[in-house]
Amino acid sequence: MKKAMSILWPSLLFGGLGAVSVLILLLPVAASAQDPAPGRALYQTHCGGCHYERVHDRLRTDVKDLSDLRDMVARWAPQTKRTYTLDELESIVQYLNQSHYRFGLAPRR
Repeated sequence: MKKAMSILWPSLLFGGLGAVSVLILLLPVAASAQDPAPGRALYQTHCGGCHYERVHDRLRTDVKDLSDLRDMVARWAPQTKRTYTLDELESIVQYLNQSHYRFGLAPRR
């Protein structure tokens, strides 16, 4: 029994650490999804040259949900002549959603 435990212990230890490591690695992703600052900076630097943010406040829009917003950001991103990572595009989407669209978020007061 003691030998079995000595063989099992390292796998439990490292298996547990593996799970903890994954959680630790995911924390920054969850935190960045909540923080609109990186998306705001990208939007203001690369998108604001062609239009004002008021374009997102129009009553008539094709953006009906978060999926549409992602599609719209991906569709217009090449117009900036910059290559974005998927994380950067998602950051812009999160910023626009928090600042204008509010899909899945409480309305502004």
